[in-house]
Amino acid sequence: MFRRRPPTRVDWLVASAVGLFAVAEEISGRTMAPSRQYLALWVAVGGAAAILVLFRRRAPFAVLSVYSTANITSFALLHEPAAAWQFYTQLVLLFTLLSEVQPRSAKAAAGVAATGTYVFFMIAIASPPPGWGDVAVGLVMCAIAAGAGLAVRRHRVLAVQAAERGELLAREAVSEERTRIARELHDIVAHSVSVMTLQAGGVRLMLHEEQEREREMLTTVEEMGREAVDELRRMLGLLRGPQDGGSDAQPGLDRLDDLLEQVRAAGLEVTLDVQGEPVRLPAGLDLSAYRIVQEALTNTLKHAGPTTAAVTVGYHPLELHLEVVDQGPRGSRGSRGREGGHGLIGMRERAALFQGTFTAGPLGSGGFGVRVVLPL
Repeated sequence: MFRRRPPTRVDWLVASAVGLFAVAEEISGRTMAPSRQYLALWVAVGGAAAILVLFRRRAPFAVLSVYSTANITSFALLHEPAAAWQFYTQLVLLFTLLSEVQPRSAKAAAGVAATGTYVFFMIAIASPPPGWGDVAVGLVMCAIAAGAGLAVRRHRVLAVQAAERGELLAREAVSEERTRIARELHDIVAHSVSVMTLQAGGVRLMLHEEQEREREMLTTVEEMGREAVDELRRMLGLLRGPQDGGSDAQPGLDRLDDLLEQVRAAGLEVTLDVQGEPVRLPAGLDLSAYRIVQEALTNTLKHAGPTTAAVTVGYHPLELHLEVVDQGPRGSRGSRGREGGHGLIGMRERAALFQGTFTAGPLGSGGFGVRVVLPL
């Protein structure tokens, strides 16, 4: 489930600590056993253990198996008691194994069994023999290492599941918003094509009898227009849900005053600044611009509550600029969490539909700003 990556800085740090601990303990002779008979060999073994620790996450079961087998074999053949670093390294490898593999897998069971066997031999050949208190401490440390590994794995699994759910919800939100945009724009396109078809029919009726070629061309335009309208209506029927009604008149920027009155009634003090000379906008772009302002103000009410906001609509020669900036919450309510959600997704999708740019984020003053540039 988790990708195996090259050793990280933490892996290098842990491996270095194990290596230094092993070498220092062997050289100083501060072990649970008398002085080693083959000191140089055990120093090399400590370095080899550090290398295994370095790559423990790449192959946790193989590393633990090799380490446990080597130690148990040395216990059985050399009868030399274990050093403290050997026991601690075993715990590190057990923790890593249980944090990487399925808890109920054969590898997990084998790893626990290998650690139990290691502890049994360690206690059996210890000199002097450990007391019950020492045995209890060793078993508790093994249980802590195993439990910590299981807890880390569970946390990672939950984190992966949460990320997957977040991605799924985001995709669903984008799909829902695109469907909503498509419903609205299909109304506009169907209306525009219908008007074009009617005008073509009107021109055809005004032609003289000798203009047969022109009449045939306009007849073809009418027929194609009617077919296009029929296809649009079929598509619109698929996009509309059972709760959708008929095709109401779609709003545009000319109805911003009505929108601002509604949000003012909800407690938001909002001002409107129109810059430049208003021009007639394409119906789809006009609708999307209105929806962007509407969604931005709705987000302000939802996350900041009653506050102060400013809406700026700028008509430029080649671009339409929209800006909605609020002053942030007035009480202890925070504005965190406004970076995500369906509202920003919808505004971003509407801007992308017309090859526009969309930016949104918190302001230094504690408020939040939404800025959109739509090409004309």
